[in-house]
Parts: sequence; structure tokens; C-alpha cells
Amino acid sequence: MTIKKYTGKTEEEALAAAKKELGAGVVVLNTRNVMRKGMFAALRSRLTEVTAAIEDENERTAPPRRETPPEPVRKTIPALKESAVSGNIEEKLDSLQNLLVSQFQKAESEAAQPRAENAAAARAETPRAGSEEGKKPEKESESVKFMKLLYNTMIGNEVDEKYANQIMEDIDKLNKPNMPFDYTLANTYQKLILKFGKTTCILPPQSGPKVLIFIGPTGVGKTTTIAKLSSRLTVEERKKVALVTADTYRIAAAEQLRTYANILEAPFRVIYTEEELQAAIRDFKSFDYIFVDTAGHSHQNEEQLEKMKSFLRCVQELAERQVFLILSATTKLRDLLRIADNYKKMTDFQLIFTKLDETDYVGNLLNVRLHTEAPISYITKGQNVPEDIEPFNPQKIVKQLLGGKP
Repeated sequence: MTIKKYTGKTEEEALAAAKKELGAGVVVLNTRNVMRKGMFAALRSRLTEVTAAIEDENERTAPPRRETPPEPVRKTIPALKESAVSGNIEEKLDSLQNLLVSQFQKAESEAAQPRAENAAAARAETPRAGSEEGKKPEKESESVKFMKLLYNTMIGNEVDEKYANQIMEDIDKLNKPNMPFDYTLANTYQKLILKFGKTTCILPPQSGPKVLIFIGPTGVGKTTTIAKLSSRLTVEERKKVALVTADTYRIAAAEQLRTYANILEAPFRVIYTEEELQAAIRDFKSFDYIFVDTAGHSHQNEEQLEKMKSFLRCVQELAERQVFLILSATTKLRDLLRIADNYKKMTDFQLIFTKLDETDYVGNLLNVRLHTEAPISYITKGQNVPEDIEPFNPQKIVKQLLGGKP
């Protein structure tokens, strides 16, 4: 893993410098404002510092699966670069580290109490020194106990066991024996951010309108998500948007989107066939974005999935497109993976997770991200339009995965 810091007048300028040196696949670990250097630094505007990272080629190969938490590494392995555990990353991890350390100390205290109460009995039963039975077991190091706490914290947040094992194996390769807690925690924090990868949101059109298609099962909030995103583009970015729905199965969904279109003073159309969709794209060619709401249906219905595949193909012939798969964070993992696999058969997509306000466990965001390799674009927390949506921030989710507060 290569980790470096870059500064610029804006975050975009610093990120551009990072991409120029490390490549387009860089992941932002941290962003902060820093003082300029020099005699009159206090009188000048601050710079933006971006900590960026990229995985080396040999780190991108997934390690073999394991069924139990990893044991400590028995050999000395080169340490992570010092910059990885310095500066603002440590500041952002302070409260999280204190939480984990307090949990660790509490567990140690609870374990020590029954040992003290039974000390006399234990000594009476201990075999004589020198016998095979009298050999003391090897004491588990503090760093290994801390790693197990991290592992259990991820499992408790519903990170799938195979991914938790992979992450801990990656950390094993970076750790030295008896390394301090903050080093192990910083390594885990950074590795998880790299696992989530770069956040890609709605991209500006290159020529003509961009068609934004929203797919997913019934009840995950596709229509409300479209309302939130179209409102932001219209009000905040002054873009021209048109709203189209192919969800003719639920009359209420079409009327809901029509209401939002009226509020935004945006054109609205209900379409039933591929030909009507193509006609809408031609009619709205002067617009920046065309939002397309699709019918939610069972991911087990092969006929409907084939119809959706044909629907997506006809768009690609006329305009640029981005496809977003909407998933609820409250859906159980097995169903999420089955849904994603079925939609993956028809198209590539970016992920939007809804209803994060209805769950305290966010491990499924990591599980689906690693299973599909699709980037996460947005998350939603509530029904308010357009407030309750934001670009996916891996730093927030990783802190929550490691035991921090949402």
C-alpha cells in the first residue's frame, strides 16, 4: 500500500496532484485544512491536505478464505509507512481507539475476576513443575487480543466472516509483534477504506442528455431517491432535468413522481414501451439529465428481468447512461446478494443504499461492495426531500464498522 499527502488551494486541486502521481485509482483516506508555512501564513487562506492511498499490485489479490480469526504473525514483516499512522488520521481515530481500548480493558477485567476468585483452587490442582501437564500455555499477546476485538467488532456489525478474515489477514501482513493499539487500528481503518474504493456519483454528460436509470426491488425507495437527486441537481446545480417513469404497475408511484416534477417545474412522462422511452429521449435532447424510474419486481422473475435487460439496451443506443441499483440496508445479506447477482446479469451498475436510519448495522454495505465490485454512490437516511441523501463517505461507515457512533 502506498500512502502520501498532497496539498492544494482546494480539495480538487490536491486530489488532482494525487491522481497525477499515483494514478486514477487513488482512494482518499482523509481530508483536512492546514496552515500555510512562512512568516505571514496566518494572514493567508488555508490549504487543503488530502491523504491518498493506492494498493500495490500484490495487495489486490484476495487472500484465501479462513473460517476462524487469524493467529498472530510469527515473523517480522516490514512496517507500514510512518505517514500511515500520523497526523489527522490519528486525530480522527482518537475517540474510536478509546472506545475499543475501553472495551478491551473491560473484557480483561471481567476475565480476571473469576480467575482471582478461583486462584486457590487452581493452584491446588496445578501439576508439579517439570511435568508435561505443568507447562504453562503460551500467553496471548496484547496486540493479538486487540486484533480479535477488532475482528469481533466487525462481525458484530454484520461484516461477512469471509471478508472479516481477509481483512485481518491483510493486517497480519502489516503488523509486527506487540505493535501498539493505534498502529493496528490505523492499519485496519485504512484497509477498510481501500476496500470500499472510490466514491463515484452522478457524472456530468459529455454530449446530449445523460439518462439516469434506477433499478431495484419493490419497496426500497427508488421514487423517493429520484426525487432527492433530481431536486439537488435542479435547485443547487441549476441543471435541466426531465422525469420519466416506466413503473406502470403502481399508479401511486407514477403520481408521486408527477407531484415532484410539478414542484420542480420539470417535464414528466409515463412510458409503456421501449419505443416510447426512445421517443422521450429524443424529445428531451436539450436537457442535462433524464431520470428514469423502473418498476420494482421480484428478482426471481426471469421474464421481467429479460424485459428490463431489453429496456436498458434500447437506452444505450441513443444516449449516455448511468445505472443505479437501489438496495435497502435493512435487507438480509443472502437476499441482497441474490438481487445484485440477478441485476448483474443484465448490466453494470453503481450502488445506492437506502434506509440507513432504520438499522445500526452497516456491514452489508461492505459485503455487497466486495461481492459485486460495484462502487457505492449514495446513501439515504430518511424520507425528507432533498435533505436525506448524501454521497457515500467511506470514512464515516468505516468508523461505524469499527465500533464508532453513527
